[in-house]
Amino acid sequence: MAAAKPTLTDSLSFCLAQLAAATGEGLGGEKDPATNETPLGCALLALRTRHIKAAGGIERFRARGGLRPLLALLRRAAAAGPAPSQAGPGSAPSSVASAASSPAPASGPAPSAVSSSTPSPPVRLRKTLDLALSILADCCTEGACRAEVRRLGGILPLVTILQCMKTDSIQNRTARALGNLAMEPESCGDIHCAGAVPLLVESLTACQDSLCLQNVVRALRNLADSPQHRLALAQQGAVRPLAELLATAPDAALTSALVRALLELSRGCSRACAEQLSLGGGLGPLVSLASHPKRVVREATILTLANLCAQGLIRPALGNAGGVEVLVRELRQRRGPSGASPASQQPLVRAVCLLCREAINRARLRDAGGLDLLIGLLRDPRASAWHPRIVAALVGFLYDTGALGRLQALGLVPLLAGQLCGEAGEEEEEGREAASWDFPEERTPERAQGGSFRSLRSWLISEGYAAGTDDISPDWSPEQCPPLEPAEPASPAPSPTSLRAPRTQRTPGRSPATAIEEPWGREGPALLLLSRFSQAPDPSGALVTGPALCGLLTYVTGAPGPPSPRALRILSRLTCNPACLEAFVRSYGAALLRAWLVLGVAPDDWPAPRARPALHSRHRELGERLLQNLTVQAESPFGVGALTHLLLSGSPEDRVACALTLPFICRKPSLWRRLLLEQGGLRLLLAALTRPAPHPLFLFFAADSLSCLQGLVSPTLSPALPPAVPMDLDPPSPCLYEPLLGPAPVPAPDLHFLLDSGLQLPAQRAASATASPFFRALLSGSFAEAQMDLVPLRGLSPGAAWPVLHHLHGCRGCGAALGPVPPPGQPLLGSEAEAALEAAGRFLLPGLEEELEEAVGRIHLGPQGGPESVGEVFRLGRPRLAAHCARWTLGPEKCPRKRALALVGLVEAAGEEAGPLTEALLAVVMGIELGARVPA
Repeated sequence: MAAAKPTLTDSLSFCLAQLAAATGEGLGGEKDPATNETPLGCALLALRTRHIKAAGGIERFRARGGLRPLLALLRRAAAAGPAPSQAGPGSAPSSVASAASSPAPASGPAPSAVSSSTPSPPVRLRKTLDLALSILADCCTEGACRAEVRRLGGILPLVTILQCMKTDSIQNRTARALGNLAMEPESCGDIHCAGAVPLLVESLTACQDSLCLQNVVRALRNLADSPQHRLALAQQGAVRPLAELLATAPDAALTSALVRALLELSRGCSRACAEQLSLGGGLGPLVSLASHPKRVVREATILTLANLCAQGLIRPALGNAGGVEVLVRELRQRRGPSGASPASQQPLVRAVCLLCREAINRARLRDAGGLDLLIGLLRDPRASAWHPRIVAALVGFLYDTGALGRLQALGLVPLLAGQLCGEAGEEEEEGREAASWDFPEERTPERAQGGSFRSLRSWLISEGYAAGTDDISPDWSPEQCPPLEPAEPASPAPSPTSLRAPRTQRTPGRSPATAIEEPWGREGPALLLLSRFSQAPDPSGALVTGPALCGLLTYVTGAPGPPSPRALRILSRLTCNPACLEAFVRSYGAALLRAWLVLGVAPDDWPAPRARPALHSRHRELGERLLQNLTVQAESPFGVGALTHLLLSGSPEDRVACALTLPFICRKPSLWRRLLLEQGGLRLLLAALTRPAPHPLFLFFAADSLSCLQGLVSPTLSPALPPAVPMDLDPPSPCLYEPLLGPAPVPAPDLHFLLDSGLQLPAQRAASATASPFFRALLSGSFAEAQMDLVPLRGLSPGAAWPVLHHLHGCRGCGAALGPVPPPGQPLLGSEAEAALEAAGRFLLPGLEEELEEAVGRIHLGPQGGPESVGEVFRLGRPRLAAHCARWTLGPEKCPRKRALALVGLVEAAGEEAGPLTEALLAVVMGIELGARVPA
């Protein structure tokens, strides 16, 4: 088959020459008889179908200077109509200014009106424009061409053509070219300034062709590249015709273009955008399209609905259209096992939280399972950045009893407590337009800013709607959110520090000097919800728990400034509620209050201390006041019955907790004596020391409780610790054995003891036989040793034998007993001291045993000894040393931390043999000598 014959239009140079010639000769020209087309038409057709579409064709066309004559051609075509004026951003050409300022038609296009006012161009001119505009639109798909067109001033002719040529094909290609140009931010601004927006909006209502509408919609979408441009588009009525088109059930391609355009226009949704979308009837179609089979359409629709939630005026209508259920369902799907990343959930989380600001949407959200979803987000550490927003949203349910019950059942209270001591970011501030639509706008002062519930109460008081806080009905929806100081002038976006600063609530009739200060920071919403929970008749199940109390106490003691009075009121309310007494006992809450506030030891400080600010006196005063509240409850008839029931009939864990807590909250001797001494509460506590700890601070609590009980039993006990050694050992007595050791001993020794090491120690037979029944029988009886001058002592080291020889020769308090005792920090088991004690027992020397035990106590339990030495001493298994250890541990002048560490050492040393430890502690607490009769 023969190859096609080359034509002149195959040459790019020929086509460019024809294009350049046409700019001087006109748009018509003579027809070529062979092709029935003008040379310009043939050149344009070849450029569009062959040269531009070839690989690298657009770049060659631009490099060869084709854009300049092409724009000149369009300029000549635009000259037939009125030239648009250069105006400010968003303005329209003069001939269309009135059309742009008038509202868009309510429904349906009106092509007849447009065609009657603007006649169609001649067929040849229309064809030339179609080809030229198509070439320009194709070229503008590349960035270099877009910049060149802008430099050559090609935007204004396009706007003029859009104004003058109302043929669908020309409108289509012009809108496509403008849409491609709008991909550059600079060109986008020039298009707005040239007044193209009203003309594109007019095309939306005038065009019937779906492809033309798609390109117009795309152009409007690309023109919405910044908040200022989106606002300009909304103010010029671009949103309503888009919504109306969406409501007319267009084809699939146009539907996709419309939802993508609405997504862009609704970013940072303005009031004008929300109003037009609502008036155009777009909410229902958007909600319906949320289940569209095409993913692109579905996701764009859902994000558009999420964007609309930023405007309070549209949220009720959005809820009526079913938007709440759609957003909740989508967020639940994205949080599923195969869901999307956390970043894709952020707009939906924000939307759901904003929907909580209207009562009607809160009811829908609750019915759709939104509460479970929000609690799940609060539990998710990956969503920690959203936690402040979620907690602020839950404040909306403050007076919804059913929702509060559901939130409590889902575990909201410990999560709120965690918010008090967490490091989550600040709650984002919403604009005034995001405020709840449950309140009429005219009741909001002009200078008030919408926000969270932090200031509804003070605003109601300041505006005269309520005389005081007690006059505010629970029926008020907690959503209109003026700032704490309505008179405060508007300022730029607040910094995180400004959100934490205390503000003043002013009430009518009060001067600023007497106003009540109520600090509000990121913890404000959480405290408000916790306060609401604490006002229930029996809040013990949720609030009087370890996590909740730890959160409140962490906030109270860790706040950089004075804590919110609301937190203090919550704690006071709980300790004054009789229904919470048993919960405080079961959860070791009373012991926690004393340890954290009075003694300054938090759970994180045990057993290793952490660097934290010094304990403030106000914390101590608060702890003592809260414990006094519990004391009032415990000593009431109801409290006596509750504590008695817990101690006698409760579970084993409850009985131990009751016995431990009683010394903290009972001051009546008749009560604590009956429960702790007569009914066995003290023995229960002591027996539980060697069992698995039911609380991380159990041993700390137990040491403090035993010390308090000892103070109750012996209130007149001297604060000084009973001396561990007799005072007559200091200074030491003269030594009676040393004269036997010199070169000329006086008197001369008549006996030597031979040790296993071969060392021979001199001795006096008569003195040794008198000191001990063992040595009397050995040295004066019928044993062979009675006739020997060198008597072997088996199993005795020199260090252990030294105090034995001193004791046999009458030394009492000469210091020899201190020799075998190692210094603090070294183990006693296996030491010379243990060997000496064993030898004293074996040789029947009770006086030496006592002296050695006192020496051990002096060194290891004296001023140089520490808590770690207590367990070492107890491991020797000596009853008198066990008593010394118990006295050291429960000494009234010991710091709480050392006392608790000593008790830990005692428990570890006792192991499974708890009897000696129990008896020693019981004797010290009761103030009786070990070995005497102890009450059962």
